[in-house]
Amino acid sequence: MTALLPLTLPAAVVGEHLVDLTAKHSEGWAFTTYDVAATAAGATYALSGAVRYRARGDASSDPFQMDFTYHVITRYDPDGTPTATALYGGGTRGNVPTGLAQGSEFNLAVLPDGTVAVSSKPGNTHLFSADLSRLVESWQSPWGWQEEKQRTGDPYAMSIDVTPSGRLLCAVAEYGVSNWAGKVPNLVALSEPGSTLSPGSKATLRAIATHDARSDRQTEADRYPHVQYDGAPVVGTNRPSPSLTEMVSTDDRTRYDYTGCRMGRPAAMGDDLFVVPVFGKTYRSGSRGQVFSFLLLDGQGTERGKLQGMHRYEDSPFTGSYWTVVGDPYRARAFHLNRYGLYAWDAEGQLRSRIRAADAPFKALTHFLLMGCSPAGELLLVHQKQHLLLRVPVPEDLCELEDAVRAALKDYGPGRNALKRQHAPVNWHWTDGTAPVHRF
Repeated sequence: MTALLPLTLPAAVVGEHLVDLTAKHSEGWAFTTYDVAATAAGATYALSGAVRYRARGDASSDPFQMDFTYHVITRYDPDGTPTATALYGGGTRGNVPTGLAQGSEFNLAVLPDGTVAVSSKPGNTHLFSADLSRLVESWQSPWGWQEEKQRTGDPYAMSIDVTPSGRLLCAVAEYGVSNWAGKVPNLVALSEPGSTLSPGSKATLRAIATHDARSDRQTEADRYPHVQYDGAPVVGTNRPSPSLTEMVSTDDRTRYDYTGCRMGRPAAMGDDLFVVPVFGKTYRSGSRGQVFSFLLLDGQGTERGKLQGMHRYEDSPFTGSYWTVVGDPYRARAFHLNRYGLYAWDAEGQLRSRIRAADAPFKALTHFLLMGCSPAGELLLVHQKQHLLLRVPVPEDLCELEDAVRAALKDYGPGRNALKRQHAPVNWHWTDGTAPVHRF
């Protein structure tokens, strides 16, 4: 299996819209990888967005000039060859996405039967066949404050992670929470063993945790039949307690620091062990030093501790907004990468490895985003500017992770240069016209 993989942009998009790949982000062009998922068989799926926006009074209908927002799902074989692409979205007015491309905080999961699930806030979930040739099912929730206020649509979940036994660990957004406008991530929910998503059928979710229990503004319009607690849909006071906010606010020194906090994407560390990030309020003037906690929960929502060892200021995820914590559910591990380093924990929440990004061999880590952990136990790192996926094998002993990362970063440069000579990317955009493109 290749350790370095170019994340490709369909040549069809570049050709149809005469995309200037040399354009800067400030000029309205961006190609961004949102998430990556790997299968036990070695295949890799990448979810990316291609956006062009030019500030002007009237949006052009000329395909060579128009604004557009595309989402791209590409499947790669173990050797790195792109084999299929799902493309959806298209021309937009005022850079407002429509249809399947609506939403934010996009993420990707491969279900036990091979189906590819794309989810996003406030509750969109789209299912694609494993070969990306078919849109199997789509549950959509209107996106935008005014649209969300109507509580219409048919949402499912805003994020999905999969446990080794095939259970779905989901984050669900709710309306009418505290004084928040719109839908906010507020529930951690788990599917029952054996249930799954299929055309016309939602897997019932059992809520195991609530982020904020202040739900006085909710009405019957805010209930989701597929999200249950104590045998009834979650709404109002029918929800798990204590809330995550209460769990992280037990220390008198931080009791009020978590006012206005928010929940990150839950990640599975096993069939009965999950990590849920909670981040304090962010400020325009800078938030480094703000509180954060990575809570450990079991399948009943009982707190099993926290991921320990990170310093509130020196290891702050707020610098650069690094909100992702990934789990290795096959080995009961958790990982986090931010501007200051790479961190690894065991099942008890003990910090087993801290790799400082300020140290010379590891400075390149600041250019990567941590997207996930493969079933084979590899960290999936994406270079934000060079659009390359780097796989880092994680040793059994997490104390040896530093050596593995050092070796992977040392090999990254020569591997990247070899790919550059082979594919001749333009401004680090790797275009591909060989994989079939399925449009939706």
